[in-house]
Amino acid sequence: MRLALIGVGQAGGKVTDAFLEYADRTDSDVVVDALAVNTAKADLLGLQRVPVGNRLLIGTDRVKGHGVGADNELGAEIAQADSEEVLDAVADIPTHEVDAFMLVAGLGGGTGSGVAPYLAKELGRRYEEPVYGLGLLPAKDEGGIYVLNAARSFTTFVREVDNLVVYDNETMSGAGDSLASGFARANEQLARRFGVLLAAGETDGRAVPEQVVDASEIINTLACGGVSSFGYAASPVERKRGFFGGKKAADASDATPRILSTVRQATLGRLSLPCEITSAERALVVVAGPPELLSRQGVEKARNWLEEATGTMEVRGGDFPVPDADEVAAAVVLSGVSDVPRVKELQGIAIETQQSMRELSDRSETKLADLLSVTDGDLEPLF
Repeated sequence: MRLALIGVGQAGGKVTDAFLEYADRTDSDVVVDALAVNTAKADLLGLQRVPVGNRLLIGTDRVKGHGVGADNELGAEIAQADSEEVLDAVADIPTHEVDAFMLVAGLGGGTGSGVAPYLAKELGRRYEEPVYGLGLLPAKDEGGIYVLNAARSFTTFVREVDNLVVYDNETMSGAGDSLASGFARANEQLARRFGVLLAAGETDGRAVPEQVVDASEIINTLACGGVSSFGYAASPVERKRGFFGGKKAADASDATPRILSTVRQATLGRLSLPCEITSAERALVVVAGPPELLSRQGVEKARNWLEEATGTMEVRGGDFPVPDADEVAAAVVLSGVSDVPRVKELQGIAIETQQSMRELSDRSETKLADLLSVTDGDLEPLF
């Protein structure tokens, strides 16, 4: 599947950078073109892979390149005022080569959460290709304002895209990670997980899949709309050196149980958005690895298990041969999930935060009035 990738805000830009780095490293052409959109000049300057000409600074009349300060209402206003600049850049993308657009945004900040939903709306109005969102939820310890932003943006974003794939920083971050390393690792994980899925149908002829998962399979899986979660797991492959130093083929005797075990781990392990898997409307599984370890029987058993585990009959699946790969990996998409406790938790925290902010504002106005009141005589203001 080939994408036009648009990273919005700081997190969206960095994830887009990670996608491009993964595509270069794996010699993949799944990203046709990529843009980065931001209200903060410094964030755009920090990108490594997005071409300089594709880094779009918007809102300069309002915020002078300094960002919106986590104010997603201001971000949305800037999106409405400056969207034509972004859409003009999108018009330069060879959309005849694109299967879908994907907008990537952190939903906790002001730019990503405010700008991405509006851009999704405009792209959907102007193009026939599907418009997907990849939304990053903030961890609970990132602060109430970011959770409030995410809850409000989530409600809007999911309405404007054909499907919103969600990555939850709360569950996916490592306990021992620093802030910088945690985000960097998360971005790399995202790129690797999606890379397996997107590249599955883009074969170069060196190793042809037995069951191809092409763009139409992915589009049909996501066509139910709503929210999707993503699972990934990998099993290392042990190889022995050949007589002349080359790698021998991996032992294929356990190919089927290895595939089934890896798919189960991808589905029941850490999903990008924790959910009840039986609430999924559709599902998709891709198994990637050395061709000798991708047994047709294993892939079919894994797909049948996913049908039983989710309770949906719309489960698509296939393989992605990667010669000389050192692992067997499984990518699982659960599309249209509806039983998502994390979203309800997010909404609850957001409502509490919103109420606290209103109460604080009311108290501040009262305190200021008390501070400025004069008890002994009248004091005239200047104007």
